[in-house]
Amino acid sequence: MNSIKQSERIAKRIASAGLCSRREAEKWISLGRVCVDGVTLNTPAFLVTEENKVTVDGKLIPKLQPTRVWRYYKPTGILTTHKDPHGRNTVFDSIPKHIPRVISVGRLDIDSEGLLLLTTSGKLARKLELPSTGWKRRYRVRALGNPNPKALENLSNGITISGIK
Repeated sequence: MNSIKQSERIAKRIASAGLCSRREAEKWISLGRVCVDGVTLNTPAFLVTEENKVTVDGKLIPKLQPTRVWRYYKPTGILTTHKDPHGRNTVFDSIPKHIPRVISVGRLDIDSEGLLLLTTSGKLARKLELPSTGWKRRYRVRALGNPNPKALENLSNGITISGIK
């Protein structure tokens, strides 16, 4: 019985190896840093399978590893982003260095604290974030002051800021 070889785009394969994001991998390709089976790529529109020999800067990229997931308690005062142009602390700055490149499932803003899931799989992160998965999310909110019942009723219908509901 023949097995079907699954192919994926080269940038996704590099990102799945934990080297960088897909966008960063596309930049590497445009800079001529990526080869497949000894041929330098000049476009990210290229499909590879597990059998292809993919190198970045002459070094073989790691084989795909099983998907891993971690629970992370995000304290207030740090961002859920890989890079902050203002140099503020991020979740990814604070995780132990031995953990591979991970992606957050969802986000919490800088003033929020709580559980974040971190995973090595962008595909899993995306699936868990989609409302169609039906995952119930519960948030506990603390507000300063004593809002009146009318204000709470108005908030229950949502708000519009700069024309966005």
